[in-house]
Amino acid sequence: MILSVSRRTDIPNYYSEWFFNRVKEGFVYVRNPMNAHQVSKIDITPEVVDCIVFWTKNPEPMLNRLDELSSYDYYFQFTLTGYGKDIECNVPHKKDRMIPVFQELSQKIGMKKVIWRYDPIIFTKKYMPEYHLKAFEQIATALKGYTEKCVISFVDIYAKNKKNMELIDSYEVDKNELLEFAKKIADIANKNGMAIGSCAESVDLDECGIEHNCCIDKTLIEDIIGCKLRVEKDKNQREECGCMESVEIGTYNTCKNGCKYCYANYSEDSVIKNCSKYDPKSPILCGWLDENDKITERKVKSLKEQQLSIFDLL
Repeated sequence: MILSVSRRTDIPNYYSEWFFNRVKEGFVYVRNPMNAHQVSKIDITPEVVDCIVFWTKNPEPMLNRLDELSSYDYYFQFTLTGYGKDIECNVPHKKDRMIPVFQELSQKIGMKKVIWRYDPIIFTKKYMPEYHLKAFEQIATALKGYTEKCVISFVDIYAKNKKNMELIDSYEVDKNELLEFAKKIADIANKNGMAIGSCAESVDLDECGIEHNCCIDKTLIEDIIGCKLRVEKDKNQREECGCMESVEIGTYNTCKNGCKYCYANYSEDSVIKNCSKYDPKSPILCGWLDENDKITERKVKSLKEQQLSIFDLL
């Protein structure tokens, strides 16, 4: 299986100690977000985990413990944007802290395994297209030689972030302006030696040099692990999403980054309440099991192809 760590919260930043404890014990409990008393027990031993995909805005707490993952293959989706604390409230300073962390991580694990995400792109009176182009170029220049790929997306409006988007006066640009902007972004990425893809975008940006991207990418994972995978598209994601199926171990309403565009938190109060339950020794993130929980062992297995095809021998 492919392990997602995590679309729902920033585990590398805030809960890495919990995650490393789960790795040591070889399993994790995950609550069903639609039915809190339904709990899955998931085997996360190297025998069944083909690759781990980390999603984060700050993997610094993991940097000195990566040797504890020596039995696993993995890569990082590292979000690094030009927003200030008015949008990404608790993310450390980009130039002083996050760019050096990105560079250090790349040096430790290799540039192929660190994907730069400049997303989501939001247009406001402050963060106009010209601002984004300048910020993108500054970051891309700093990351040249530290990553092979950049992923962009444009903000999606959900019930959970609609009010915040209204408060910052976000606006949409017309299609022609969007395509012109995307072409300039692609040119900057290419100039700095990076391929560029879009994340779950319905708009076709191929003519701009931006391909539809798979964040949980079968081709990349097969390259990293040196083996073919028998894996299908994730049916639980939006139609525009090209990701492969994975097992998610995060918990909603636990991310403390405070990003205004976040879709994974209902409210600041819910985050504070859940984070108060954090115990790095608990088998479940930000909580404990109780007598009303029904635990079911989820059937997971390696997705590696066990037999070579004739084409692999040619």
